[in-house]
Amino acid sequence: MKKSGGILILSGVFLLIAALGLAIYNMCDEVRAGKTVQNTLAVLQEQIPTTAPDEPTEPAFPQYVLTPEMEMPTVGVDENGYIGILTIPSQGLELPILAEWSDKGLKVAPARFSGSAYTGDIIIAGHNYGSHFGRIPDMALGDTAYFTDIDGNRFTYEMIDWVILEPNDVEMLKAGEWDLTLFTCTWGGAQRITLRFAEQK
Repeated sequence: MKKSGGILILSGVFLLIAALGLAIYNMCDEVRAGKTVQNTLAVLQEQIPTTAPDEPTEPAFPQYVLTPEMEMPTVGVDENGYIGILTIPSQGLELPILAEWSDKGLKVAPARFSGSAYTGDIIIAGHNYGSHFGRIPDMALGDTAYFTDIDGNRFTYEMIDWVILEPNDVEMLKAGEWDLTLFTCTWGGAQRITLRFAEQK
């Protein structure tokens, strides 16, 4: 009995050390992701055109209005392509958005899962890091989000719904006529917190 008790104690100590190691690894991963987001954001902000308040503007339709099915332009930063910047004032978030999602890419920045801002069906995925989408579960109905594409076109959205989805429920994720959808994992990763937005024109 003493021998088996000692084995159980050693097993418990080993599991505690493993859990601590995993927690430290995740914290380091999140810190690295936050730094990457800030560096990428600075590069994109330099490249996205803006119109100064005193510059006259000619009324013209942007190319995406004439051809909404066009590909969203991208800018390359550190071998990754980005389609623009997502801003959520209520959560103090300003994030570069990758053109395509992958498990590896999501460790760098939130990413387009599918759709386009031009066709009004863009879906963006992000890890629940504090520097990525970890704060979006705190958003309230009526909160505003902005997406600015690489050409400087700005889209304004209002949050109008939210739902919890199962991890593989892609059909429900894409269901409905939402102009913008943001989603991230719940703590532990068992489900997906999904926020729905309507474009304000």
